[in-house]
Amino acid sequence: MNLAAATNENLAHTSNVLIYSSMAVYTLAFFAHIAEWVFGSRSKVGRTAAELTAGQGSAGTVKVQVATQGGGTAVLEKPKVITRSATGSRDVPDGPGAAGGTFKGDLYGRMAVSLTVLAFLVEAGGVVARALSVQRAPWGNMYEFSITFSTVAVGAYLILLALRKNVRWMGLLLVTTVLLDLGIATTVLYTSSDQLVPALHSYWLWIHVSTAIICGAVFYIGAVGTLLYLFRDNYENKLANGQEPGSFAQSVLSRLPSASTLDKFAYRINAAVFPLWTFTIIAGAIWAGDAWGRYWGWDPKEVWSFITWVAYAAYLHARATAGWKGRKAAYLALVAFGCWLFNYYGVNIFVVGKHSYAEV
Repeated sequence: MNLAAATNENLAHTSNVLIYSSMAVYTLAFFAHIAEWVFGSRSKVGRTAAELTAGQGSAGTVKVQVATQGGGTAVLEKPKVITRSATGSRDVPDGPGAAGGTFKGDLYGRMAVSLTVLAFLVEAGGVVARALSVQRAPWGNMYEFSITFSTVAVGAYLILLALRKNVRWMGLLLVTTVLLDLGIATTVLYTSSDQLVPALHSYWLWIHVSTAIICGAVFYIGAVGTLLYLFRDNYENKLANGQEPGSFAQSVLSRLPSASTLDKFAYRINAAVFPLWTFTIIAGAIWAGDAWGRYWGWDPKEVWSFITWVAYAAYLHARATAGWKGRKAAYLALVAFGCWLFNYYGVNIFVVGKHSYAEV
């Protein structure tokens, strides 16, 4: 074995070690997020959203007293965020977040974010090491796509946090999904480092596939917001109708942002990344013209990419149509993300086409 081959093999081994190490750190972040939600649920604030509107202070703040370890009390001031629901029928404040307004819950939440940052850096190092071991873009098969996808998804989440967006409520679900993604990647989808077929040796690999990964990661964040919007909207409907929500709703859903906030968040995320998805399809067509001599051939991957585009276009159009706002539009958004998932997993595993290279 020559020196170059030995170096590449060592880099591939290093990549595997870093990916497994990131899974260990993500697991610690998972338990920290669990602790954040658990300690938040023990507070009076965490059990019911009604407490948010009690004891309003000046300048539009909500003052809530919580017990401290010294036996005294401390006043937590949280902004009273009033938003209009998607249907325009109610004004509801945002919940206090996973920490539920408690100091201990907030401490565990900060620990979870710190561990997530560390895991992200370790996983990103694994992706870079994989790229160096094969001396190409690290997304030539489903294993490489998966580890890069989860890295970008966490990176997008951390960017939103750095921009001081209220998204920490997403941390537990995100970390859980990343662990599932990496678990499947390292067991079912793992493929040894290898070179690509000649058709993929193109700078379009960096452009087309990288934008597809970014779009998928951001679409995922939008889908999480949409799914939680549906749960929160149902919770708010029960309160508006005088019904008593269940213990899960009072403990968890009451701490989420309002349905209106979640709805707007998901819409803005999907609307922002939709032009990039359009560019991804165009870039793929140009690459197909260079590689196969035709820009569009109704290959299964091309078909489902177009179906995904149509589904998201229908969602964005529905948002502009009065009768399709709210839950109906949210269902369309989830269908669109389901199309993206099938385009990635279903087409690659179950359908044979021109995009079928190197097994999975």
